[in-house]
Amino acid sequence: MSIDIRPITEQDLGQLEDFLYLAIHQPDPHNLIPRSVLLDPTIAAYLEGWGKPDDLGLVAVEAEKLVGAVWTRIITGEIRGHGNVDTETPEFIISVLPEARRKGIGATLMVQMLDILRKRGYQQASLSVQKSNQAVHLYERLGFLRVEDHGDDLVMVYPLVSATAEKQGALER
Repeated sequence: MSIDIRPITEQDLGQLEDFLYLAIHQPDPHNLIPRSVLLDPTIAAYLEGWGKPDDLGLVAVEAEKLVGAVWTRIITGEIRGHGNVDTETPEFIISVLPEARRKGIGATLMVQMLDILRKRGYQQASLSVQKSNQAVHLYERLGFLRVEDHGDDLVMVYPLVSATAEKQGALER
């Protein structure tokens, strides 16, 4: 089966809540975090009021079924996301259905979203990940850097603009 990557559409929005819940690392499969965690304002902020200019997203589709989703938001205001670093940095949310993992779908979604963010002129992107989540290794392989350690979780940042590109841009001004 081939995987198609496409932008999130309005028809996909109903399923994003499921993908948000899947994005929450569950270290103990016998003691799952209740789905009601999605009501926590710092979690709900990842979807609430979707459709703002900085809301960007992609889905992975296999045989007409969504198998993965990645989206970024800039969350401002009193309530911030767990990977928030400032009011100008898009924060990642990503998840892939368990049966579709280890096929490169997550990496493909991340790389394509990073490319979109770069083309839109963002300086960096961030995310939060629990240290016990194997995805930490994927994020590091992609070039995310650990910038904050909160005990059980990390905030990681991906620099979208290299120092060389910044210098070139300054020379052209």
